[in-house]
Amino acid sequence: MRMALALAQAAADADEVPVGALIVDESTGEVIAEGSNGPISSCDPTAHAEIVALRAAATRLENYRLTGLTLYVTLEPCAMCAGAISHARIGRVVWAADDPKGGAVRHGPRFFEQPTCHWRPQTAGGVLADPAAEALREFFRRRRRGTPVQEVR
Repeated sequence: MRMALALAQAAADADEVPVGALIVDESTGEVIAEGSNGPISSCDPTAHAEIVALRAAATRLENYRLTGLTLYVTLEPCAMCAGAISHARIGRVVWAADDPKGGAVRHGPRFFEQPTCHWRPQTAGGVLADPAAEALREFFRRRRRGTPVQEVR
C-alpha cells in the first residue's frame, strides 16, 4: 500500500486527485502494473488509477483476465472501477481510505454484493487509511484555496 500512496502523491503532483493503484502477483510478490489518477491530464473520464493499472496489467500479461492478482488502491473503488475489477476477475481488492460518497464496495451500491455481479473478489479496506485520507483532504484544501500543489512544497 505504501507504493500505492507514492503513486497517489504523483497524481497530486500532477494536480490530479491523489489516488494510486498497483496490481501484484502475491505468489511471487511481483508488481505487475501500477496506475495513478489521470482523468484531467488525459481528458479521459475513465482514467481512474484502478482502470489505468488494470489496462497496464492486461497489456503486460496479454490477457484481459487477471485472475488471482491483488489490486491495491488508496481509495475505495467507485462503481465504474468495481465493474472493471469484476470483469477482469481480480482475485482480491485492498483499499486504504473509505469513500462514503463515491465508493461502491463498502458504501453506495456495494457492487460485489449485487446478485448481478458475476465475479466477486475478496475485499479488505482500511489498510493505511489515515495517510490516504489525509492526502485527499490536503489536496481538496489546496483546491478550495486555489493553490496549485506544486507551489505549496
